[in-house]
Amino acid sequence: MLKQNLQQKLGLKINPLQIQLIKLLELPTYQLEQRIKEELESNPLLEEGVEKPEPEVDIKEDGDEVDYDENSQEEDNYESSEDEFSLDDYISDEDDIPDYKLTASNASKDDDAREFVLSGGISFRENLVEQLGTQHLGEMDRKICEYIIGNIDDDGYLRRDVENIVDDLAFGAGIEVDEEKIESLLRVVQRFDPAGVGARDLRECLLLQVKRRLAEVSTPALINARIILESYFEEFSKKHYEKISKRMRSSDEELKEAVDEILKLNPKPGGQISDSSVPGAEKIIPDFNLDIVDGELQLSLNTGDIPELRLNKSYVNMLEDYQKNSNSREKKDVVSFVKYKLSSARSFIDAVQQRNNTLMLTMTAIVQFQKPFFLTGDESKLKPMILRDIADITGLDVSTISRVSNSKYIQTWFGIYSLKQFFSGSMPTSSGEEVSTGELKNVLKEIVDGEDKRKPYTDDELVELMNKKGYQIARRTIAKYRQLLDIPVARLRREV
Repeated sequence: MLKQNLQQKLGLKINPLQIQLIKLLELPTYQLEQRIKEELESNPLLEEGVEKPEPEVDIKEDGDEVDYDENSQEEDNYESSEDEFSLDDYISDEDDIPDYKLTASNASKDDDAREFVLSGGISFRENLVEQLGTQHLGEMDRKICEYIIGNIDDDGYLRRDVENIVDDLAFGAGIEVDEEKIESLLRVVQRFDPAGVGARDLRECLLLQVKRRLAEVSTPALINARIILESYFEEFSKKHYEKISKRMRSSDEELKEAVDEILKLNPKPGGQISDSSVPGAEKIIPDFNLDIVDGELQLSLNTGDIPELRLNKSYVNMLEDYQKNSNSREKKDVVSFVKYKLSSARSFIDAVQQRNNTLMLTMTAIVQFQKPFFLTGDESKLKPMILRDIADITGLDVSTISRVSNSKYIQTWFGIYSLKQFFSGSMPTSSGEEVSTGELKNVLKEIVDGEDKRKPYTDDELVELMNKKGYQIARRTIAKYRQLLDIPVARLRREV
C-alpha cells in the first residue's frame, strides 16, 4: 500500500567550486603556479597568454541538445544531474578578455624578467669520494673507505659503530676486516676537508678541528682549547668554567681565549658543503607586497610567474562545428566532453579569481588592524589579534581566515613576515592594558640580551624584572617563552 509523508532534513552541501576554492586558498604563490600548470596540461580548454579578442561566436543550440552524461565520464563531480549545459553561459565577450589578471600590475616596481643559471654542484659525499681518489690506497682499502663515507650523515658524523661496520662488510660485501683496520682507514677519512668530518661525537669533531689548526699555527689559546676538549669536555658542555679554571690553573683571560677558540669551531662540518641531492631550506616567496607610498600603505598581491588564463577559442569553434552535425553518437560524445571541459575551465578561472579576492580582502583587514606596526616596523606596536577579529571585519568564516594565513608571507619595507606571526593572544598588564604575547617575547628577549653573561638571570629573576616593567607573568610562562625564543637556561648562557 502506497503512503505519502512529508519529511524535513537538515544538511550541508558544498558545490565543486567551493571545494576547489578551499583547496586553492591553502596554496601559497609558488604552489599555485604549479597547480595552474597542472590544470593547463589536463584541460585543453584553458590556455595562457594574451591574445587579441576575436569576434563573438554565435553558437546555436539545435533541438537535439546533448547533455553531459554523468555515467559515461569520471569527472561527474562538477555537474549535477539536474543541470544542463548552455553555451550562452560560457561564450561571451567576457571570455575574450578576462576581467582579472593573474600577472596584474601590482607586481613590485623592482621586478624584472631575469634568467637565473643554477650551477650543479657536487654533494657532500661526492666531495669526500673525490678526495679519496687522491689517496694511495689498495682496492680493498678504497672500498672500505667508500663504505665509511657512505655511513657519514649530512652533519658530517659517523653515527655507526666500528663494530657494526665490521659486521656489515663481512655479511654484506664479503670483506673480512678487523676493527683496528677500520679505525686506521677512518683516520684517513678524518683527514679530509672539511675539518671534523668522520667524527663519532661532538667532542671528537671539535678535537679534529683544533688539531688541524694546531698543525698550522700553535698558540696558547689553541693548546688550552685542546686540553679542555680532551680532559674537561663535560665541564665545558655544562659551562662550569670555575672548575676548569681551577684545575687548569689558568687565569680568566686565558680561559676566555681558549673558550672563544672552541666557539669558533663548526659543530656540523657536513653543512659547509651543500648536498645537491637533498633539498635545502625552503625558499620563502612572499604572497603579498606592502610598500609605503606618500605616507600611505599600498598592498599588492605577488603573483610571481603565474600566467594569465583564458578559454581556448579553437575548441569553442570546434564545438560549434560538431553541434551543427551532431547526429552520430561519436560526435555527441565529443560535444559532451568539450562542454564538460568548458565548465571545468570556467570553474577553475572563477576559483582562482575568488582566491585572489579573498586573499586581498583578508590581508587588507590585517594591515588595517595592525596599521601602526606596518607603518613603523616596531613589533612592540603589534596589537593582540585572533582569527575571529579578522573574520568579523571581513565577514568570512574563521576557517577561511585560517586557510588564508597558513603558509603565507608578506614582504614589507622592513622585512618578510609570516601571516601567522600577526595572530597572537593577549595578556593584561598591571595597568589593565592588554598587550600581545609577541610584545612579551620581545621584552623578555631584550632583558636577556642586556644581561651580564657572566651572571645571567635565572627564570625567577626574569619574572621579577618582567613584573617591574608592568608585565604580570608566571615563571612557567617565562620558561615557555624562553623555549619559543630558543633561549637556553641561565647556566648555558654563561660566558667567561
